[in-house]
Amino acid sequence: MNKRFEGNTVLITGSATGLGEACSLRFADEGANIVCVDINEEENLKTVDDCRKRGVKSVSFIKDVRDPDGAAEVVSAVIEDFGRIDTLVCSAGLYTGASIDVVTLEQWQKIIDINLTGTFLYNKAVAPIMRSKKSGSIINISSMAGKTSWEASFEYSASKSGVIGLTRSMAMELAQYGITVNALCPGNTVTAMVKSVAAEVGGRDGQTAEEWLAMRADDCPMKRLAEPWEMAGITAFLASEDSRYITGQALSADGGMVL
Repeated sequence: MNKRFEGNTVLITGSATGLGEACSLRFADEGANIVCVDINEEENLKTVDDCRKRGVKSVSFIKDVRDPDGAAEVVSAVIEDFGRIDTLVCSAGLYTGASIDVVTLEQWQKIIDINLTGTFLYNKAVAPIMRSKKSGSIINISSMAGKTSWEASFEYSASKSGVIGLTRSMAMELAQYGITVNALCPGNTVTAMVKSVAAEVGGRDGQTAEEWLAMRADDCPMKRLAEPWEMAGITAFLASEDSRYITGQALSADGGMVL
């Protein structure tokens, strides 16, 4: 694989599992040093170890993205250790699939804080670093739920729509410094989070997790779910030299679900 990002430093939130893990490994494969930020220490350390096995430097920060001081602390430590941050991938997120009758204010706030406020905090923390060197890429993981909605996705859809709005505003402000900011909007992807949702939501409807996932795959024009590595490849493209004139976009990667 080409070493497009050799010598670069990529900071990834939600790196322990799912899309964040896949992005970590993809950027490591292409030569980048990887900063892994997650609340799950055991899984995050595994991601770091897998990155190091690819011959790059990688470190773990155990942080809750909702921590208002955490992002600034991570960025400060990374600059001291690596001297640069070239790409930020905000992948930390949570989805519950709860109906409006059972969504509490506490649950609403938790999803908004993780999915949207956490993304804001890390965007805000890296912006001055990238501005100072007049380059950089920010990729915020939104969802097809940021562009459309369905039942039992209230707080999730609201948070992911917010990520798109945040991305557009960041892109407008940072474009003059040569920094690109884009959102990736995946469709249903085979991750631990989606499997967990399948078990819970499918169970409420009298389905097994496998039946629910099969139904979601059948809903898609491509008749399958996405794989995490596919989203990682698109993320790497958005950080590469090939995408320097793309900014402020919410790029759908959903097999044709939202047209």
